[in-house]
Amino acid sequence: MKIVTFDHNKLILLSLKKKLSEIGYNVEIARTSEQAIQLIKETNPDLVTLDISASDYSGLDILKYLKESHSNAKIVMISEENDSIDIVDLFEYGIDDFIKKPATLSEIVLRINRIIGTCPIPDEVLFDGETSMVREKSIGVVIPCYNEESRLSESEFRRFVRTNIGYHLCFVNDGSSDNTLRELEEISRGREDYISVLNCEKNGGKAEAVRLGMLHLAKNKDLNFDYIGFLDADLSTDLYDFDDLLKTINTTNYKIVSGSRIERMGANITKQSARKLISLTINFIIQQILGMKFKDTQCGAKIIDKDLIPLLFGKKFITRWLFDVEIFLRMKNKYGDVAKELICEQPLRRWIHADGSKLSMRDSLSIGFQLTRIATHYR
Repeated sequence: MKIVTFDHNKLILLSLKKKLSEIGYNVEIARTSEQAIQLIKETNPDLVTLDISASDYSGLDILKYLKESHSNAKIVMISEENDSIDIVDLFEYGIDDFIKKPATLSEIVLRINRIIGTCPIPDEVLFDGETSMVREKSIGVVIPCYNEESRLSESEFRRFVRTNIGYHLCFVNDGSSDNTLRELEEISRGREDYISVLNCEKNGGKAEAVRLGMLHLAKNKDLNFDYIGFLDADLSTDLYDFDDLLKTINTTNYKIVSGSRIERMGANITKQSARKLISLTINFIIQQILGMKFKDTQCGAKIIDKDLIPLLFGKKFITRWLFDVEIFLRMKNKYGDVAKELICEQPLRRWIHADGSKLSMRDSLSIGFQLTRIATHYR
């Protein structure tokens, strides 16, 4: 049985093709309506899956072609609901099923198999994708690494991209002197479409590692990310908490959603008391510089609309550690007071301080000087 599946998101296509092929279907994938229509002409498929793009609705072009060409192919829509598209009209037009994103990979496979089901699904294949969530958007996450050999969790990173289809993790090796690069290459081996490694031979500091990683992903036209964020390698912020930041930016008009480690009812947030006192003092000074009442600019978990990447990361930062403050000042210099309405500070459910911080006592003592430099430079 032959299937043609269309989606703008390459990560979704690869995962769906892999799972359906494991069952026994012959699957061809397409990322443009032109490619899909050509494949339909060439293969005469038994089933076609379509995505309705929120930007150009090219999935409807394929649906129109299928009907006008009198194709016998079954049609399954896999898409987010859209106010301008009436699902009832789609069924009246001839689709056989509508699967709303986000949906698990197993649900998609089961419903496709129900429509053209001639292939039995082995339990190990089905259950392997039971918790794999297919999302609409494509999200890149930069993870800066400097001498993180002992703190990297291969199982956590690989499990996350397997169960969260649409994510791509980009590790930036910031000139590590230990075996970090080798560990990162091992994490990405066999999952290169979902996990990549950008190697910087010289140590440039966290700010430069994040900056280069963000620009690297923004230039990736193959994956064409909707949002790009960054996260600390020690997972002091949980990957699944990061997914909560995605849900916020994807359902609001915010352009930046930044995690916040402030204590709140029900949160699992632990931190060394001395570091907490230092952080409170620094945060007070930062608020005065920004003129914005952000409680935790320095949280290492942020997600950003891809269109802002050139503005926020195009030029080098003037500090190695306080680049988060510079990001917000670049927003303020561009948008003025409107910047406050474009940035959301979202409390995390979990944050745990991990031993092995790269911020030395010398760095801590120089923070006041660095903040003075920032305030002067961006004024």
